[in-house]
Amino acid sequence: MDKLLEILKELRPDVDFVGNTQLVDSGELDSFDIVMLVGELNDAFEITIPIGSIVPENFNSTEAMMALIKEIQAQ
Repeated sequence: MDKLLEILKELRPDVDFVGNTQLVDSGELDSFDIVMLVGELNDAFEITIPIGSIVPENFNSTEAMMALIKEIQAQ
């Protein structure tokens, strides 16, 4: 989780990511942020996030993002 929070803080230092469950729905993360974030997560966690997994519910919170990362790593 620490690595994820570090990536998020670099991407958007103005956003409080801890406990926030509406990052996409509230507009705190927009589509450009998600594209940048997917690239960063792919590199940092040595994964490939499938296009079909790039949906708001997978990026609305740090918990959802970690769940997605762990699911991909388990495959």
